[in-house]
Amino acid sequence: MNFLRGVFRFYINGSIHVALAVLAFFFITALEYNLKPSTTTSAFIFLGTISAYNFVKYASIAGLHHRSLTNSLRAIQIFSAVCLLLWIFLAFQLSFTTILFIALFGVTTVLYAVPFAQHRSLRMFSGLKIFVVAFVWAGITVIIPFIASESAITTDVILTFIQRFLIVVVLILPFEIRDIQYDAVALKTIPQQLGIKNTKKAGLAALSISLFIEFFKEASEAAYITSLLLFSIILGWAVFISKKEQKRYFSSFWVEGLPILWFVMYVTLKTI
Repeated sequence: MNFLRGVFRFYINGSIHVALAVLAFFFITALEYNLKPSTTTSAFIFLGTISAYNFVKYASIAGLHHRSLTNSLRAIQIFSAVCLLLWIFLAFQLSFTTILFIALFGVTTVLYAVPFAQHRSLRMFSGLKIFVVAFVWAGITVIIPFIASESAITTDVILTFIQRFLIVVVLILPFEIRDIQYDAVALKTIPQQLGIKNTKKAGLAALSISLFIEFFKEASEAAYITSLLLFSIILGWAVFISKKEQKRYFSSFWVEGLPILWFVMYVTLKTI
């Protein structure tokens, strides 16, 4: 049992779960628009997410405690290094255009963690943190599938980008509610500025807007709309019941796993 707990903690702390969530969003876009991104591109996104998230989460910790790292953190470091090497290897198999666009979002990720202006990173700018993450997630999971497949980016794709941006913002809100007691006041997160109750209202409003956007698309299939509606209801409920004192894995496993659930629901409805 202890071994299984250790594996589960590594799965969460090593960012494998969040990487699968990003990949699920990526595949949802591919399915919605009948794209066929290569296995190489999919693996590149998965490995890149692990490397980026672990860099953001653990770089400063490793720098301060490099001589006294716990075994679990050392294992995550080694795992991240292997993922990074595989990611670099796959980069040589992608087109220059794909790499160029991924680099745009990659630089944003680096600036999110590394100080560059007045000794501050993007995450330290008041109120910006959640929107930076949403921009990167939306870009990687909506724009990159089209670039990699050499398909045109239409008005519908831009609407999907905005839709995904709003969804990711809402997806992060339970984390921000959980961390309100730990985040520095200077960060001015949404719960810090609006309060928890109004943050929940704002999240539900953003979800409603993302659903409303669907009516402006020229082509939408029933399976996608139905799965989006079900996903939005579940995510809305997760935001509604979020609180400062959460069970350990409420946000980091259950909420973060909702994109995976959406993908499963979409595939299931599409095959019926």
